[in-house]
Amino acid sequence: WLNEGGQSVAGAAIDQLIRLHPARAQAQQSADQAECAMPNWLSAEARRLAGDGDVADLARGLHVVPEFLGNRAPHAEPNTRALIAGLGMHDDVTQLVGLYVAGVLGLGYGLRQIVRAQAQAGVVVQHIVISGGAGRSDTVRQLLADATGLPVLVPRSDEPVLLGSAVLAAVAAGLYPDLNAAMAAMTAVTRRFDPQSTMRDRHAQRFALFERWQALAIEAAQVAA
Repeated sequence: WLNEGGQSVAGAAIDQLIRLHPARAQAQQSADQAECAMPNWLSAEARRLAGDGDVADLARGLHVVPEFLGNRAPHAEPNTRALIAGLGMHDDVTQLVGLYVAGVLGLGYGLRQIVRAQAQAGVVVQHIVISGGAGRSDTVRQLLADATGLPVLVPRSDEPVLLGSAVLAAVAAGLYPDLNAAMAAMTAVTRRFDPQSTMRDRHAQRFALFERWQALAIEAAQVAA
């Protein structure tokens, strides 16, 4: 059985958000010097700028509904488009970092909607297992945990999606009697990021705004149609 609830081009949405900002070239130069991908550099820079504070505070006043190619779940609105709110006249790298953080939070709030819709249908999600390039960042892991209100688990494998295929193959080849046995033997969790209770109210407020912005974007798409 597969219960699917996805977001369209999540990673590409963050890339598009970065491309739209005037400080992109300056940030790209810094990322090249650090020999890392732009999102990874922005994630590290966000942690540096936040200092002892919370990284989410860098997105204060900035809100992103990163649905550049529509909403796949839970609204199934392919014609809606992204919305960015709260931009001022600042065009430096610091604001780009804040916009990046707001984009990651937007993805987290979209995931929060999917989890809620699944729970209402009787499928309760208790934790999130993260994979992919951006998912290797501790900053992103914590942001997603706080935005969704669910623990984020980090698998031992760097390629858990491919590992899932290997698990299926191992059962098909008769190496394990069933999927549960294969999963227990072949998979493991190495780290866990729990939602911070001190940020619960802040993210509840931002999530409420996210849904209002999203509803406006969906309405705008319907009017345009």
